[in-house]
Amino acid sequence: QVHLVESGGGLVQAGGSLRLSCAASGRTFSTYVMGWFRQAPGKERDFVACISRSGTVTRYADSVKGRFTISRDNAKNTVYLQMNSLKPEDTAVYYCAARSSVVFAITPNEYDDWGQGTQVTVSS
Repeated sequence: QVHLVESGGGLVQAGGSLRLSCAASGRTFSTYVMGWFRQAPGKERDFVACISRSGTVTRYADSVKGRFTISRDNAKNTVYLQMNSLKPEDTAVYYCAARSSVVFAITPNEYDDWGQGTQVTVSS
């Protein structure tokens, strides 16, 4: 089990940028596939991006491809989500998640541990 804490959310104007961070506890961070999800009010939790254990392979939802970048620093036990060209429809609570597997997954129920979430609000 890994404990996850997100930070970096906030209010930004459309077209702006934010960088989310997710700090993980424990010494086994590098054994987890890491993902970012988001949930808008009244909607389901949606996949945003995920990254392999080594950080060399990534996958994105079509809605964020070309605007968001996921990365990780295993020495710092941290995964990041750089969000550029933000749109009002990106407004949501953003969650990081850990999956104890080598296989990527894009559905929330395939992830084992979750952070508490951080709010991102994009004004028009």
